[in-house]
Amino acid sequence: MKELYKQLFQKHNLTTNENEMGTYMDSLQESMAIGSWEVNLLTNTATWSTMTKTIHEVEPDYKPNILEGINFFLEGYNRDLVTKLFNRAVNHQEKYDTDFQLKTAKNNLKWVRIVGYPVIKDGVTVKIIGALQDITDKNNLIKSLELKEKLISTTFEHAPNGMALINLKGEIISLNKSFCGFLGYTKEELIGFKVNTLSHPEDINIIPNNIEALINGTLDKFKCEKRYFRKDGSIIYCILSVSVLRDEINNPIHFISQIIDITERKFAYKKVESLLQTTKNQNEKLLNFAHIVSHNLRSHSGNLEMLLDLMAAEIPEQTKNDFFPLIKEAVIKLSETIQNLNEVSNINSSKKEKIKNINLLQFVNNALGSFRAEILETKASINIDINDKTEVSIIPAYLDSILLNFISNAIKYRRENIKPVINISAKKTKNYIKINIKDNGLGIDLDLHKDKIFGLYKTFHRHEKARGLGLYITKSQIEAMGGKVKVVSQVNKGTKFTIYLKHDTN
Repeated sequence: MKELYKQLFQKHNLTTNENEMGTYMDSLQESMAIGSWEVNLLTNTATWSTMTKTIHEVEPDYKPNILEGINFFLEGYNRDLVTKLFNRAVNHQEKYDTDFQLKTAKNNLKWVRIVGYPVIKDGVTVKIIGALQDITDKNNLIKSLELKEKLISTTFEHAPNGMALINLKGEIISLNKSFCGFLGYTKEELIGFKVNTLSHPEDINIIPNNIEALINGTLDKFKCEKRYFRKDGSIIYCILSVSVLRDEINNPIHFISQIIDITERKFAYKKVESLLQTTKNQNEKLLNFAHIVSHNLRSHSGNLEMLLDLMAAEIPEQTKNDFFPLIKEAVIKLSETIQNLNEVSNINSSKKEKIKNINLLQFVNNALGSFRAEILETKASINIDINDKTEVSIIPAYLDSILLNFISNAIKYRRENIKPVINISAKKTKNYIKINIKDNGLGIDLDLHKDKIFGLYKTFHRHEKARGLGLYITKSQIEAMGGKVKVVSQVNKGTKFTIYLKHDTN
């Protein structure tokens, strides 16, 4: 390149015959596959050789100008740099030799090496002449080597999480020790292996369903819970995270998979789940016991009251002592206690009697009133879109609890340094009043937690007041009133809960 550059410049100084110059340059460039160019500052014209036009993928009769030549370079860093170097060559007689990225007339991206040299006459730059070479293949080779070197690094090899490089066919190209250890195979056994064939049959479609979104760019990565079979036939529970690696022109090259072993955590969770189910069964037995006892005792206490009343009526002289009033009071209190116990045991069967038609907007405003201090402190913006005549059929105490829970969560789990925005709206449908409560807070990873969102003792953010009870209780209250609840959420974008409650016509 430098030799061509030297010959071009020497030939430019030695000859004044333009045809001779053009023939010489074309011959030299064709033999070396390097193009030349010239900008005449006196006539403000540009000249490209045949090879330069070939590199730019323009027609042979293309007539370049200075501005069009600059605009072939990618907008931003490349275009700014070539403009800066060209101006230095003009104003300060500085030559340059730099690599740039440009887009050809056929929209192909190329890397080119460009040499520019000022031609000076009487101390003034009159021309900039130069040469350019297509170095796309060379540059791609260098980047490929850099990528391989980066992947085969100590960090990759000794990472505590299992990491693997997967090609677009789903075959393992490279993996680290942790990945092998989790699955119980050696590297030699797994290289070239289609990783999805190790999946549990019920989880085998999780990856294929997300691959297309990764390739076309609608997803940068996805995360899910997934089961794999180890070499010994046992099951490993993992948190799987898959991202896509792209080349410099944004084409997908490989997938990067990371797995975290949560097997022990999963079995611990199942044990807790089993204990909770046992506790639930015991509670149901206790409720049944309370129901039976309350009814049987009520019968006996009623008989006692009746006998005491008969005694007072038939043999009043037997009641005129210090003990009868005490016995009468004890029996009355026993009847009251049994009545209270009976009401508790019959709470499910008496729910419909407590359902009332209430004004929704009034309840929402009352609920927001409980958070005036928090709203002022966080500078939260509250937007309400509810018709003032909208009514719902609910248990008032339950609706109050539901609204307080969702509004509290919207404020509590806000993003740091982002002003909370809470939108509350309601719309009447055929069977329900649909209430939307939307925030712009931390959000919840539904790919990871969608089956646990309303579970007992489930928390999704670190917060000192998070107990994992609110959503469980809220869902139970909504369903107890014949309603349902749905959730849509994105991490660091916010959450929308949609509550369906019966309206007054139902």
